Amino acid sequence: MVAWGYLVYLAIDFGTTARNGDGRAWWFLAMATIGAIACLFLGMMLGVRLLARVRAEATPPAPPRPPGGRRAAR
Repeated sequence: MVAWGYLVYLAIDFGTTARNGDGRAWWFLAMATIGAIACLFLGMMLGVRLLARVRAEATPPAPPRPPGGRRAAR
């Protein structure tokens, strides 16, 4: 996620530079944007896997009690 934040920062910086007239900055802007998209996607996929693993390790809830209580069991 840190890499994603840094790439977004770079994309903003390259965008400012490109609007000021530097033609090469458009290519750097495109590469930083694609890299930021890839990092965000990868971070979200890892987050989903981590969440699934945490949920799988949680103890299952106790089974429900049968209706009726002690009197119905006699």
